[in-house]
Amino acid sequence: MADDSLAIERKDEDFGKCKYGCEHYRRRCRIRAPCCNQVFTCRHCHNEATSSLSNPKDHHELVRHEVKQVICAVCDTEQEVARVCSNCGVNMGEYFCSICKFYDDETAKQQFHCDECGICRVGGRENFFHCPTCGSCYTISLRDNHLCVENSMKGHCPVCYEYLFDSVKGTSILKCGHTIHMDCLREMAMQNQYRCPLCSKAAVNMSDNWRMLDDE
Repeated sequence: MADDSLAIERKDEDFGKCKYGCEHYRRRCRIRAPCCNQVFTCRHCHNEATSSLSNPKDHHELVRHEVKQVICAVCDTEQEVARVCSNCGVNMGEYFCSICKFYDDETAKQQFHCDECGICRVGGRENFFHCPTCGSCYTISLRDNHLCVENSMKGHCPVCYEYLFDSVKGTSILKCGHTIHMDCLREMAMQNQYRCPLCSKAAVNMSDNWRMLDDE
C-alpha cells in the first residue's frame, strides 16, 4: 500500500500565476546558473549579483541557452527545464521557450522567439521584422526606412554603455544608423544634444523623432 505521506499534491496549471518572480519577470520557477551553480529567479538577477561582486575576476554573465535545471517556485522541486513542473503540475511560465529556457507569466508583453536573433523578443511577432544586416529585430515601421549598419545592435549604447542586443529597454535607430536606448535619446534631447555620440552626425530628423518620443 502506498504511503499517503508521499502523495504529490497536483496543482491546476494556472495556480500561482503572476504571484511569483522578481522585478524583471513574473514566473513560477527559479533557474540554477550552470556557470556558478547558484540559484536565481532570472538571468538578470544573476548578472546584477555577479557584477557587484568585490573581486572583478568573479564577474560573469549567465548564458541563457546553457541553463539545464530549474526549481519550481510552488513546490521547490528541482528538475530539468520544462514548461510544466514534473512534481506539482503547475505551469512554470505562461510563455515558455525551450530554446532560451525562458519563462514569463505576463503574456501581454507578446513574447516571441526569433530564430535569426536566437533569443526571445517582446511586442508581437507580427509587429517586427528581422534585419539581417543590422542583425536584430526592428519594428515594421522601419522596414525599408532605416540606414543599415552591420551588426549595429550587437554593440553598446553610446550613452549608458549597456549591451543593446538583448537589452530589455526600448531602442531607437538614429539617422546615421547607430542605435541607442530610447530613454538615453530622450535624456539627450532634454540636454539639447542632437548629434550621435559616436559619429557626431545629426542624430535624427528632429520634428518626426521628438514627436515620436513625446508619444511614447
